[in-house]
Amino acid sequence: MTVVKPKIRGFICTTAHPEGCREHVKQQIEYVKQNLPIDGPKNVLVIGASTGYGLASWISAIFGAHANAVGVFYEREAKGDRTATAGWYNVAAVEAFAKQENIFVASVNGDAFADDVKAKTCQIIKNHLGKIDLIVYSLASPRRMLPNSGEVVNSVLKTTDKEYSNKTIDPIKGDLGTVTITPANKEEIAATVKVMGGEDWYLWMQALNQHQLLANGVKTIAYSYVGPEITYPIYRQGTIGKAKEHLEQTATEITQFLSPQGGQALVSVNKALVTQASAAIPVVPLYISLLYQVMKNKQIHEGCIEQIYRLFQDFVYSSKPIITDEKNRIRIDDLEMRQDVQDEIKTAWETVNQDNLLDYADLQGYQDDFYKLFGFGFKHIDYDKEVDIDITIPSLANSLLETV
Repeated sequence: MTVVKPKIRGFICTTAHPEGCREHVKQQIEYVKQNLPIDGPKNVLVIGASTGYGLASWISAIFGAHANAVGVFYEREAKGDRTATAGWYNVAAVEAFAKQENIFVASVNGDAFADDVKAKTCQIIKNHLGKIDLIVYSLASPRRMLPNSGEVVNSVLKTTDKEYSNKTIDPIKGDLGTVTITPANKEEIAATVKVMGGEDWYLWMQALNQHQLLANGVKTIAYSYVGPEITYPIYRQGTIGKAKEHLEQTATEITQFLSPQGGQALVSVNKALVTQASAAIPVVPLYISLLYQVMKNKQIHEGCIEQIYRLFQDFVYSSKPIITDEKNRIRIDDLEMRQDVQDEIKTAWETVNQDNLLDYADLQGYQDDFYKLFGFGFKHIDYDKEVDIDITIPSLANSLLETV
């Protein structure tokens, strides 16, 4: 038992509160359950299931569609007086709530890029679910070990043509400043595409197909981002944007690959939100702070769970044909990219400085969402009270590879 407080290092929190993470998961489940059931998948695999959009996808499928589900993630359990990662506690909570409703949920903790993790996941699916009708690919990793060579490649957050300077913010300290981002070389761009592009998504689909685990009409979804011109140099036109372009191109290839099963690969362009991944990208936290202010004022703000529930209910599993843009992408960033929203953000971006920061930026909202990612800031939880940090994820403690 120990008292757990937030410890911030750079753009991450190095501690996580188990009861707070459980509460965060509970609130997302309650949101899904208070809305209409999703007439959707029955057996689901989420790759990157422990945080952010992947966690929201897992929750929406399990508690919105009552789907049996397997989640893959790479998280750290508690050791000594060091807490587990937030993702670990999130998964433990999802499993506990799913058990209360007699829904089968299994977890695989390991490097999703690795062949042995793919093999283990396929075996669990074969033993317990049969065929999968939805695969969500939602990885955000800084590095990848290539399966054939064992070479480790690292992604970079850089521009692709020239040096770029713009406003940025330390959203926890509230310090506004300027950041200069250097251009990547060809090797760095290629490495970023290897890590964050669509290659591994395709390998997952091939592995599932090899084990005959894909149901007729199977759908697979990966997540992308476009954003406004303000963030183009560091995001859409930067190294991460090149990776997202590759991811989107891979969707077409996977759809062709899935044609024997009548399957389809989809890319959903999601809204900018506070996640562990987005907090690391220069310029983006300031944009998100301005975006929050504008969208909340217009009462059109959504978090991860609202976005993914809407994706499933109104697009992927709607009775109507799936609406996509000219590049065949679902756009659930539609509210963010509304002209009136972007016009106000552009004005705010040009005007904001340290003195008027709180007039334009929802810094408190950003900070609240950031701390909640790690289980902090929930009003009814006593953070001065000792808690048990050694939480078990039941399916990891039990052997699921034995045939049932």
